[in-house]
Amino acid sequence: MEKIRVKICCICSAEEAKLAIAYGASALGLVGHMPSGPGVISNSKISEITKSVPPMVSTFLLTSETKAAAVIDHYKKVNTSTIQIVDALENRDYEQIKNKLPHVKIVQVVHVLNDKSVAEAIGISAYVDAILLDSGNPNLETRELGGTGRTHNWDLSRQIRDQIDIPVFLAGGINCNNVKQAIEHVQPFGVDLCSSVRTNGKLDENKLKLFFQTIQSIHHNQSSI
Repeated sequence: MEKIRVKICCICSAEEAKLAIAYGASALGLVGHMPSGPGVISNSKISEITKSVPPMVSTFLLTSETKAAAVIDHYKKVNTSTIQIVDALENRDYEQIKNKLPHVKIVQVVHVLNDKSVAEAIGISAYVDAILLDSGNPNLETRELGGTGRTHNWDLSRQIRDQIDIPVFLAGGINCNNVKQAIEHVQPFGVDLCSSVRTNGKLDENKLKLFFQTIQSIHHNQSSI
């Protein structure tokens, strides 16, 4: 198995970005306006953090916009390397985004609820650069679009992983105690976490260190097999 990439989400300052990168994060999540969930920061703050990040680290704009034109407008205010669309894109109009922003990677979030989520992920995989499997619920009155801290049914995630040809990130309740099981079960390209490396909403260096030590031990065990 290839080295697992780690995306640290809900980054809220250049200092947090620097800390996450120092421990081994290969991608950072920067949360725009959301109906619920943690880590929301202003577009100006997202832009400021993005400018501070070295080019080898990916910056993900988390946008809850559902129309292609609105997604493009949101992106132009922040200029991250990647757009993470956390809700369903109207009419699956990814082509419009790609035509306007050909240099930007598109990651679509699929909230894994049932068998319909598997079909949704497979269908969308033809249009985007990666799929991120999370544990929100867009069907609630106040839409949950990420940052729940809950795991979901990894059997469904593995079905998705086995049936698509693009990278899969696994999110939702990933922490140092279950990441080994998550990786073995789903075999994702990368894992994405937020609340499990935070204390009182702030990035916790001790939790971050423990998580990356766990990831390094997994890589070491894989390389020695």
